[in-house]
Amino acid sequence: MAGLRELKKERTRAAIQAEALRLIAEQGYAAPTCEQIAAAAEVSPATLFRYFATKEDIVLQDVYDPMIAEAVGARPRAEAPLTAVRRAFAAAMAQVYAVDLETIRQRTALMLSVPALRARSFEQQESLVAVLADTLGERAGRPGHDLRVRAAASAFAAAVAAAVEHWAVEGGDLPRQVDEALESLAHLTTRSL
Repeated sequence: MAGLRELKKERTRAAIQAEALRLIAEQGYAAPTCEQIAAAAEVSPATLFRYFATKEDIVLQDVYDPMIAEAVGARPRAEAPLTAVRRAFAAAMAQVYAVDLETIRQRTALMLSVPALRARSFEQQESLVAVLADTLGERAGRPGHDLRVRAAASAFAAAVAAAVEHWAVEGGDLPRQVDEALESLAHLTTRSL
């Protein structure tokens, strides 16, 4: 039963985001209100706000961070942190890329062109840093707030963000670019955390 409830919640979240992106594509970012988005998604405004606190969150929020954390946590503990993160991102990107490519493209284009979304994206990147730090810290037997763990998580998240921005501007193969950006950190992570 809990699995069905979670599936329904994910479908509702995805429907709200899809309708928001559709309306924004038609009218521009500023025009659609949260109430209009809720109506288009066939949910009440109260339901919309249970899923997303702000309009910026509707565009930027996703379910990728827990997926990444789970994938990193599932990697063998003997792997170096960079190797674990690269392989986890490769697995997660393979899952997401084919299914969500157009959504990722729309969200990224908006994030790069709307100043309010750009500012909010920096705040949301902290979410990826936090889940990576907790997962890497657990693997290393250190707390997630340990400076070395946090610095590594921040570097990994920044590399991924740089790859996504590069892909949004230049095009190409996003999974390959994410892996390439993470691999570029190899000289920084040659020792265990």
